[in-house]
Amino acid sequence: MAGQIRSEILEPGIRTVVIDHPERLNAMNRAMWDALGTVMRELDADESVRCIILTGTGDKAFGAGADISEFEEVRSTTQKARAYAEHTHSALAAVGSCRHPVVAAIRGLCVGGGLELASQVDIRICGEGSRFGIPVKRLGLVVAYSEMRALVELVGKSNALEILLEGELFGASDALRMGLVNRVVADAEVEAAALASARKIAVGAPLAARWHKKFANRLMDPRPLSPEENDESYHCFDTEDYRAGVRAFLGKTKPVFAGR
Repeated sequence: MAGQIRSEILEPGIRTVVIDHPERLNAMNRAMWDALGTVMRELDADESVRCIILTGTGDKAFGAGADISEFEEVRSTTQKARAYAEHTHSALAAVGSCRHPVVAAIRGLCVGGGLELASQVDIRICGEGSRFGIPVKRLGLVVAYSEMRALVELVGKSNALEILLEGELFGASDALRMGLVNRVVADAEVEAAALASARKIAVGAPLAARWHKKFANRLMDPRPLSPEENDESYHCFDTEDYRAGVRAFLGKTKPVFAGR
């Protein structure tokens, strides 16, 4: 099988995006990178989405990175590598820039491009048996600037360099220590824990979630905030969701948010 990216409605407001290439430990070929980017951009535009769970098929791997079997064809020269990067970087950017919250459910291996992909999401939940790493030094490869940025922002320069320079695989406890994952659960509970997180996100005001994600990403940029950016913090007070939330709080009822 060539591998595919599947997107399914798990329950109202919650979508799953599945890396489906289990016979190659969910390694991503060029067509899969393109499909992932397309799916994520479509979900980004979907107003009904409240949260996305990104995961891989099976319990052996979230993702084993790029599919090395096609490297001779697509990455054997500098020119080919530049062209290939347009596909991978576009997909990574689509995940990282998605306005909806994204939760990664990680089982088994999460290495190479799989770890770069996981670094782009908002919350990462892994199993106790998960293994992480970017051992590209063994191939004589480097991680490009745009691929490394999310990892450095997530775990810091020192941990990122440990991952890349030593090139070893490491376990869930080290991933938690580095801040690479948010929480570690039993392997059999990864999907349930990811769904529980998604449900917590989905019941909140979707506009607030999108703003919080936007603000957190903007604060990673050292440039001073503009007056217009600072003012955006108060736009929520003119939304229907704010009024619905206040009414529900005062009336001791459960709020229903429309995303407006």
